Amino acid sequence: MGDLDDTTTDSGLGKGLKQRHMNLIALGGVIGAGLFVGSGVVIEDAGPAAVVSFLIAGLITVLIMRMLAEMAVNKPALGSFYVYARECLGRRGGFAVGWMYWYFFVIVVAVEAVAGGRILQLWVPSVPLWVLSLGLMLLLTATNMVSARSYGEFEYWFSSIKVVAITLFLLAGILWITGLWPDSTPGLANLVDHGGFAPMGWGAVLAAVVPCVAFYTGAEIVTIAAAESENPAQAIHKAMRSIIVRVVTFYVGSTFVVVTVQAWNAENVGVSPYAAVLGVLGIPAVSTIMNLIVLTALLSCLNSALYTSSRMLFALTRNNDAPLAFTKLSKSGVPRRAIFAGTLVGYVSVIAAYVSPDKVFNFLVNSYGAVALFVYLAIAVSQVALRRRLDRELPGGPVLRMWLFPWLSYLTIALMAVVILAMAFMDKTRSQFWLSLVTLAVILAVYEWWSRRHPSVGEQRAVPGPNKTERPAPAFAIVDVPDKSVSARNRARRMRELAETRRRGD
Repeated sequence: MGDLDDTTTDSGLGKGLKQRHMNLIALGGVIGAGLFVGSGVVIEDAGPAAVVSFLIAGLITVLIMRMLAEMAVNKPALGSFYVYARECLGRRGGFAVGWMYWYFFVIVVAVEAVAGGRILQLWVPSVPLWVLSLGLMLLLTATNMVSARSYGEFEYWFSSIKVVAITLFLLAGILWITGLWPDSTPGLANLVDHGGFAPMGWGAVLAAVVPCVAFYTGAEIVTIAAAESENPAQAIHKAMRSIIVRVVTFYVGSTFVVVTVQAWNAENVGVSPYAAVLGVLGIPAVSTIMNLIVLTALLSCLNSALYTSSRMLFALTRNNDAPLAFTKLSKSGVPRRAIFAGTLVGYVSVIAAYVSPDKVFNFLVNSYGAVALFVYLAIAVSQVALRRRLDRELPGGPVLRMWLFPWLSYLTIALMAVVILAMAFMDKTRSQFWLSLVTLAVILAVYEWWSRRHPSVGEQRAVPGPNKTERPAPAFAIVDVPDKSVSARNRARRMRELAETRRRGD
């Protein structure tokens, strides 16, 4: 890894993402429909102590994101954790991580499109679900095809709406709890009056951490999007610094409001916890408001899934882990073929939801349930290996560091392993665990076939640029020798950026 060259410099991707986009991409990636709807399932399973479940899961996610931020700030790379896994776990490990993550998000495309279509069907019941779902996919595919800035703008506003909604929800809840809301019932009695704080026992509270961790996935998207910002290291540093407290506050704080304002075992809490609270507060048109907010969250996740899957596929091509054809860029620096590949799988999945919702579509949904957690575990393992190299090779050591290394890193790996293994023993997640293992096995089998026909490359490859002409592009794996394709000026600029970040501190 000899020098500090910026491996994203000559990717050919556009540089349209600004810091405001990056901050909201990081924040919005975590705030999905799982928070607004899925949190009700956790409350049903754990009671008011669901607050503790979300807090524990949030702390695990914070540790994973800190480990990823250390690698991404000190060595920005197109493909982010895929590149780090490839270097630290070998080509097979990198191939598995990259393709698992791609598969995860192409299924997310279908899941969010179908869910969004169901909400739209409430207002236009005469239109078939598959038509509405495909319409949402076509709309957001078109925005992603234009430029990275187009994706960033849509995500900025989608995420802003979600953040404003949660903030207003928290403020209204605090007013109710403190007695400042009209006709409120102040106090914390609902936390203990209905069977106690942990009515299902603390074992249920710990078991609920498993789905909670899955709700938090998405913060890592910002490290992939950084390749299309002007200053990747600084963008990641700022975005990660701002996301940690906000995300935990939103999840833990809003869950606290739900179980404090409304009895945890009220029937409507399990169905839609936020709507239940708004009903208690006397907010008119509760159903419409929540449907609009959830639809916004779904569109945000769909938008990010289309973007992320295409950039991961683009990164895979750079190390000969995917067909080179997907590397071709438009004039605006967008990998349109890679976008189309992800949406094609999404279209097929949406059709499966219409033709065979209980078999094919249900299989697809379960087959990606634990995949993101496998990727998170790989991120943690990669950080331990890469940190030792960063300590040796970076002047003054890493700019941004994982806390209490190596012990906190080891603890994080152990916690992630426990969360994943717990899925195998819980009734609600057992099928997801085993089918996700099937997904991993298929990807590893494909690797054996692919690697025999497409050896890994140490030299640079010719990659079509925005003008569709062939030009050299750097290999995106971390290597032990300086990347000769990066000019001395770029390396000097990178050194200045790292020095500036070090002065600002963590």
